Amino acid sequence: MDELFSPESLVWRDKAREVAQKVVRPKAAHYDRIQEYPWEIRDALAEAGLFGVWIPKEFGGHGGGVLELCLVVEELSRACGGIGVLFAVNALGSFPILLAGTEEQKKRYLPDIASGKRLIAFGLSERGAGSDASGLATRAVEDGDEYVLDGSKKWTTNGGAADIYSIFAVTDPTSASRRISAIIVEKGDPGFEIGRAEDKMGIRAVPVVELHFKGCRVPKDRLLGGRAGMGFKHAMMTLDRARPGVAAQAAGLARGALELATVYAMKRHQFGQSIANFQMIQQMLADMATQVEAARQLVYASARACDAGVPSLTKMAAMAKLFATDAAMRVTTDAVQVFGGYGFMRDYPIEKFMRDAKITQIYEGTNQVQRLVVARNLMKEASGLADLEAYMPLPDHPNTLLDQERAAAEAANPA
Repeated sequence: MDELFSPESLVWRDKAREVAQKVVRPKAAHYDRIQEYPWEIRDALAEAGLFGVWIPKEFGGHGGGVLELCLVVEELSRACGGIGVLFAVNALGSFPILLAGTEEQKKRYLPDIASGKRLIAFGLSERGAGSDASGLATRAVEDGDEYVLDGSKKWTTNGGAADIYSIFAVTDPTSASRRISAIIVEKGDPGFEIGRAEDKMGIRAVPVVELHFKGCRVPKDRLLGGRAGMGFKHAMMTLDRARPGVAAQAAGLARGALELATVYAMKRHQFGQSIANFQMIQQMLADMATQVEAARQLVYASARACDAGVPSLTKMAAMAKLFATDAAMRVTTDAVQVFGGYGFMRDYPIEKFMRDAKITQIYEGTNQVQRLVVARNLMKEASGLADLEAYMPLPDHPNTLLDQERAAAEAANPA
């Protein structure tokens, strides 16, 4: 497998693996229990240089891409899904700046993100606008040299810990296509408050909070890209590039759960032998391993598509997110089953993997939405397959090619 990656990619993967084994895994249960931000793990990630993996070298990063990001997220998530998203959400928050920011905005923010000095979050979802990202209510009104923000954001991962926020708000409520803009908000801006922290089922090491804007004044030079009305486009471009990261989190969780289940099955004895000798257990492990490997390969393919900017990026990212997260839920659930009664107890690490996996099917676009995205892209692509209509009976083509061949044969050889 290593032969399929560049030496640089493997360097960052191996650094992430080392941090995951030495720092993350020993602390995963602790931070899951207390639900506090693990600053010591953030420091270890920064010391290893991992926060700069996806950021270009001219802005203080290492010049990698989405593939390198996914390799790091997978390794961290093998040890703890919460830490995987704690890391990946900084890419989610910084992608709008990378993709659409002005040169000055990139120089102002990206070096500190790359070094791990400052964390960033992504503020899109609201109470009434989850899957319907276009239905935002938060307003940003131009007032002289500033924008004044009013409203709230919901489910903001990394909120509270972050210093920088990519916020999406309505700047032109009369427009259908240019309604939303993206604005960079900083911790400490007047009128910006961190609200309620959620008590979550999983990914408990990373905070998820509400954000409140009450007459929050932000300088106009923080309008992303310097152009109003482009926010929805920027959000969709960001999610296309971030979804492989969620898929990588899911693949890492599934892989970690499979490893734990395999080791446990070999050590656990019933009826005088290891349960790994039972064919039903072997079948479960084999199916789990196949799903894990298929998910990983789709993650890598979609990440490479992101880095290459291929036209089918949206569909590929949706497929990776859809398949890998569904696989993670199946694999982690089966892993709990392999552990039996022990799998249901918090004394063992496996139940946490199942709790962490569930959110991957929901955030950054539910899997129901991903299926819609894939299907709609398939229908667009089908317009280029008109020649296939000749092989099937349709209202406009009642005769198939087989019928035409039979008619031609009968004409050539009349009875």
